[in-house]
Amino acid sequence: MDIQLIALFVAPLTAVIALIYGIYLSAKVLAEDEGNDQLKSIAKAVREGAMAYLNRQFSVVMPIMLILAVLINFALGTGTAVTFLLGAIFSAIIGYFGMWIAVRANVRTANNALKGLNPALQTAFSAGTVNGMLVVGLGLLGVSLIYMWSYFSFSSQGADIVAKEATNVLVGYGFGAALLALFMRVGGGIFTKAADVGADLVGKVEKGIPEDDPRNPAVIADNVGDNVGDCAGMAADVFESYALTIVAAMILGGTLFGLPGVVFPLLARSGAILTSILGTFFVKAKNDQENPINPLIRGFIISALSAIVIFMGLAIFLLGEPRAGYAAVSGIISMLALLYVTKYYTGPGEKPIVEIAKSAQTGSGTNLISGLGFGLESTFVSVIIVAATILAGYYFLGFYGISLAGMGMLATTGIIMSLDTYGPISDNAQGFVEMAGLKGKAPAVTASLDAVGNTTKALTKGFAVGSAAVAASSLFATYFEATGLSSIDIAQPKVFVGLLIGGSLPFLFSSRLINAVGRAAFQVVEEVRRQFREIKGIMEGKAKPDYSKAVQIVTAAAQKELVIPAAMVITLPILTSLFGAAALGGFLGGVVVTGLMLAFFMCNTGGAWDNAKKYIEDGNFGGKGSDTHKAAVVGDTLGDPLKDTAGPALNPMMKIVQIVALLIAPFVIQFIGK
Repeated sequence: MDIQLIALFVAPLTAVIALIYGIYLSAKVLAEDEGNDQLKSIAKAVREGAMAYLNRQFSVVMPIMLILAVLINFALGTGTAVTFLLGAIFSAIIGYFGMWIAVRANVRTANNALKGLNPALQTAFSAGTVNGMLVVGLGLLGVSLIYMWSYFSFSSQGADIVAKEATNVLVGYGFGAALLALFMRVGGGIFTKAADVGADLVGKVEKGIPEDDPRNPAVIADNVGDNVGDCAGMAADVFESYALTIVAAMILGGTLFGLPGVVFPLLARSGAILTSILGTFFVKAKNDQENPINPLIRGFIISALSAIVIFMGLAIFLLGEPRAGYAAVSGIISMLALLYVTKYYTGPGEKPIVEIAKSAQTGSGTNLISGLGFGLESTFVSVIIVAATILAGYYFLGFYGISLAGMGMLATTGIIMSLDTYGPISDNAQGFVEMAGLKGKAPAVTASLDAVGNTTKALTKGFAVGSAAVAASSLFATYFEATGLSSIDIAQPKVFVGLLIGGSLPFLFSSRLINAVGRAAFQVVEEVRRQFREIKGIMEGKAKPDYSKAVQIVTAAAQKELVIPAAMVITLPILTSLFGAAALGGFLGGVVVTGLMLAFFMCNTGGAWDNAKKYIEDGNFGGKGSDTHKAAVVGDTLGDPLKDTAGPALNPMMKIVQIVALLIAPFVIQFIGK
């Protein structure tokens, strides 16, 4: 059978299998009991807040996307405009329905915790897997549909024309996915951290009450934030990395190997989806005493090892080039290395975490200094891994090898996203157990699930940053392909200026988001203080706080801050291109270098401060309510907008500037020159 026909039908069929598996798991989760009326009431408040936030965000974002689609249609053609909308719509679907199932699984996980570890683990992980299947299923389906359109439209003109037309419009697909992900990341990050900071500063520090205490007027907004930030935001973020690595690999593969090089990423992704599904069957706790991290790791390892076998098989039998397999496997290995480094610098009980917690004994100042030191160190180690990945990919197969390494890093995306979404579900479940006062096995079960969830969320942030960096590097290589540049000379003033401007953009972008969190958190703190002051009986449990006020504050703040960061990311590469293609190349290099380092630094430092605080809350160095704990809360407060807002938002930002450069490259060469 023709290799094109194999790819045409295998890839979309596998994508559909992933989506069907997600539907099956959704039905399985929804069949579980929600529990008593108090649990249902708490869950309803979180669910309504989360969905109202997303609905409002889409009402702001979608008109912007439609306007851009019209502009792209005039400038680049209907095909690119349609794929731009397709990427945006798929990204929106993933963010919406991934969160839709998460805010229904949280209460069921809490109720199943009464039965034991495995029922609760299965519910949380199954719902997380729905999100994973949405990411990989729609990611591959979108690229497959575009390739099918190109095949049936241009097959009579030859395979080279099919590959060229497909890769041209695939850039539009990546742009739509990346831009929507940026909106989701920015909005969700501002929402979740403004609510979290506001709740912690008044509840923990001023009133001395637990994190998920129902007396805290910001507690529902905090629980809503876990979902809009870590479910919707992360899903859209990883989806566009997933889509863009396929796009880059297809573009570069077509140049090097012709049609087989274009098809290889499609079939490799198909195989990796099946290995992710396989891995989920091994996520089962043996008994209530087993650490929940063990079954999660088992599933992940099975998935990763199976993906290695498939990648090598396809490289040998499809391309006749084992080096393609080596390049992809180097990505899998680097992803494992990044997960290990992230675990070391942010994991509970690890040496850096203990040191940061210990430093809080002498106040918040030393706690901040210690966290900054370890965060800076972790950045160097993480960047070395990414650099080694890029070099390995280039050594094996040049720029195509780099794109394959990026694809390898995302090979286990299906199960990685399951682990990520499991985090906020288990976090919410523990909060629900505390707010509803459930007894028996439930508190211990949800505490163990949440402790593991904090680890998986930190690990997946490292995974997201690393894969974003390699994806951006792949697109950077594609830019050279599109412009005909073989190198850029930073000794030229225009190129050096481009490098400086690009290097400064991540700082400007991050400052905007961090300040947005600060402004919104200020409003939340004032509102929570007002309610404690004016609503008599809250602290005694005789009066119920007005939870909706904090939700309204952070929702409005998130929507207000959406447009300007996106406008900066789109317009700055266009303005820099006025200096020529080489200057724009310098700009792109500057963005990747500082964006990558800032993202690692902020995510790891924030995660370290968070788990140092939790280490103290577990009874170390004085425990909850001690001066050491209060000092650690300050570090955690500073780290919140770093690890959950600005840091993760740099992932789509790094890739959007690369895509904008690819889209305008023909005009730059034609009207301005190299």
